[in-house]
Amino acid sequence: MRDEGLLIRRRRKYVRTTNSEHGFKTYNNKIKELAITRPNQVWVSDITYLSTAEGFMYLALITDLFSRKIVGYDISDSLEAEGCKRALKKALSIVRDTKGIIHHSDRGIQYCCKEYIKMLKKNKMEISMAAKGDCYENAVAERVNGILKQEYELGSRIISKEIAIRTTKESINLYNTRRLHSSINFITPEEKYAA
Repeated sequence: MRDEGLLIRRRRKYVRTTNSEHGFKTYNNKIKELAITRPNQVWVSDITYLSTAEGFMYLALITDLFSRKIVGYDISDSLEAEGCKRALKKALSIVRDTKGIIHHSDRGIQYCCKEYIKMLKKNKMEISMAAKGDCYENAVAERVNGILKQEYELGSRIISKEIAIRTTKESINLYNTRRLHSSINFITPEEKYAA
């Protein structure tokens, strides 16, 4: 069918979750050439959307780069920074000493706003950001989004926001405790994080 041009072209849905056109300060990429050697050395952050019959929801994720474990997340029906702040609070709650952890994200307004930067600085974290418009500089965060959407069906239209919240929680738990990763020698993120 492809040879005859009979396939229907898939229309890719795209919901913009990053607004990097703002007046807030941005930061340089500190992890580009960095060797990642331990948990809680670098956390990567990103936001993705979930489609429900009741409207879009937005999932803010914070992932430990060494282990690929999702250490913090929040799902809400707003793209405002509050969801990212709640995800960061969850991640901070599992670590005793946050000093020196590099927080890496895109240059979205949620990550550059004064309240979010204040939280990072209060916890003595270092701030790193991908170059404007370069998703490859935040590839692991983007990949985690893709895994959750493709392998755990979060990319499908979900019946309700309540089910989306419950499904997201279950999916993240399964991802952290059961999904094997070739990049970490075929163990789970939880196992690698604890090692």
